[in-house]
Amino acid sequence: MAESGSKKGEDDEVPGRVKENLCQPCLDKDKQTVADKFCSTCNEFQCNDCSNVHNMLAILKNHKLVSVKEAAASVSFKMKALELCDEHQQLFEFFCEDEKKLCCSSCAIVNHRKCHSVVEIKKIAGKITPPFSSLGEKLKKAKEAAEGVARHIRSSKDQLAEDVKEIHVKIRQMRDEVMRMFDDLEDSVNKRAETLQRETLENLTKKQAQNEKHLADVTSCLETIESIFKNGTPVQKYIAERKMESNVNTLCGNIEEECQKLEKVNISFHFDETLKLPPLPITEYVPGQLLLKSNRQEDVNSVNMTMKLTPVSAIGLKKTEDDIGEPLYSGIDFLPDGRLVAVDNKNKKCLVYNEKLEKVGSYQLSYKPLSVVVVSEEEVAITNGIVYNIEFLHVSKCNEITSRRTFKVKTKYDSISLKDDRHFVLRSYDDPRPVRIVSMTGEEHDFSINFPNKSYSIDSSDCTYIKSRDKVVITDRDENTVNIYDIKTDTRVVVKDDQIQEPGGAAVGPSDTILLCCLKTDSIVQISQRGQILSSYKIDMEMPYKVCVSRDKSFLVVINKLSGNKKMLKFKLSC
Repeated sequence: MAESGSKKGEDDEVPGRVKENLCQPCLDKDKQTVADKFCSTCNEFQCNDCSNVHNMLAILKNHKLVSVKEAAASVSFKMKALELCDEHQQLFEFFCEDEKKLCCSSCAIVNHRKCHSVVEIKKIAGKITPPFSSLGEKLKKAKEAAEGVARHIRSSKDQLAEDVKEIHVKIRQMRDEVMRMFDDLEDSVNKRAETLQRETLENLTKKQAQNEKHLADVTSCLETIESIFKNGTPVQKYIAERKMESNVNTLCGNIEEECQKLEKVNISFHFDETLKLPPLPITEYVPGQLLLKSNRQEDVNSVNMTMKLTPVSAIGLKKTEDDIGEPLYSGIDFLPDGRLVAVDNKNKKCLVYNEKLEKVGSYQLSYKPLSVVVVSEEEVAITNGIVYNIEFLHVSKCNEITSRRTFKVKTKYDSISLKDDRHFVLRSYDDPRPVRIVSMTGEEHDFSINFPNKSYSIDSSDCTYIKSRDKVVITDRDENTVNIYDIKTDTRVVVKDDQIQEPGGAAVGPSDTILLCCLKTDSIVQISQRGQILSSYKIDMEMPYKVCVSRDKSFLVVINKLSGNKKMLKFKLSC
């Protein structure tokens, strides 16, 4: 018998031990028996004795029995751990569209009774969820990425060993080069010192000879004057004084000049400023740095995140009979089922488009909308900075739009993104706080980071939020920059590049990259969440203004604001 558990539900796994499945009926009798069969109908493991009951009772003969080995690979077995609620151990029967959570019957009653939309899974399965194969595709891509990580780690280990060897070689080379340098320095300095010594000695010798001549002349004149003044007549003294006065003045002047030119000559050696000797011993000062340089994974595999855009459909946005002017779409977003919601600022409308970009729904607003974000399967939120409101609209599966509720805010808000199931991230304008958090009940909060003290106008910036990274992206149209704020570390990356000219709307694309409209270059620029320019695509549209990406990151829609030639383009996204 195996000892994978003494009772039902216990977990006493021991490292290195192979876990075996025990017979469930035997466990219910406090008996441990290794299971031989698995019944997918009973959804339990059984030993041979217990499974033989299926052959004895007619009601059990339709049950499907397989070996334990076959069960391990079966869908029923693999679903056993997936289809039960962790909290209540009951089958999942419902899905809460408000909170995006699977629910058992107990969850639906206890935790989601206040939610607006809790639906039966069997009614929506296969209708609004993406094809199951897409999960497989995502996993395949994830597997390829993981294999790439493994290859990169192996390569990094090999490179690390080579780098350490190279350090030893480099130090030895540096030592030899320094020694050669000092040998050359010693030879050069010695030769120069000897030359200076010789030249200086020659100069001093000349001065010495000249001084000795002056000294002899002075001595001779002094002896003549002393002899005449001692033994000469007054006439002789007078003539000698007049005669020798000029010669004495010249001699004294020459000697005084030599005294003024006297200098002490020394020769010494000093290191140039570019070469400083460290204080000894060398253990207290290392003339260099040992650097460990780490490249981020996105720098190594950024090519894998580079997107490709394939045109799918396009429409012109023209004035209709019930419009007061040419449309100006100031916000767009994808519903989970692939439909598109847009708000027309000029004509005060909320509109719905199907996957072919055919308009299938319209709702007249009482205000000029600024931006829109999809909140759940059938709910959107719209900003209105003029009267400081955020309105929630219900968009049914049959494209009927109705107002649900409205709450007031105290700040002027433009673009809006989802932060989580309960909060929005909104860009403010004419306010020194560029981005704020607003709950779905109207409470307003500030981010715990230091934004630059700058107030943006209503059309000079846009904002989006990278949920998985907790980063806020703010575009600056006047400065031609993109600012990426990391909320966790309170740091900022400023992206400035020739490809970013008059940045407009931004959205989060595949692999948490940032997709940016550039009005001046008529392009969509892809930026990594660390600020690296990954790609840039010229599109058939002048002045692209707003962009949105589908929930599964497979489609992109962009609109422009060029008067007289407004468009909506849809692209297939791939990496």
